[in-house]
Amino acid sequence: MKIHVKVKPNSRIEEVSQEGDKFVVKVKEPPKEGKANQAVIKLLAKHFGVSQSQVKILSGFKSKNKVIEIV
Repeated sequence: MKIHVKVKPNSRIEEVSQEGDKFVVKVKEPPKEGKANQAVIKLLAKHFGVSQSQVKILSGFKSKNKVIEIV
């Protein structure tokens, strides 16, 4: 399953919400050295009940808008 995600780094809380067909993921980590990307993978894996290895970022590594595949 492929989902479109908008990431909001440096948030006070960590949460996953859905706005239409897009997911909004708020993470506490800054967007440096891939820390926010790792936090997004961890949070989405927990949200969908899968392991972190089943969540892959397909595009948007350095963007707030990402396409993520969940196996």
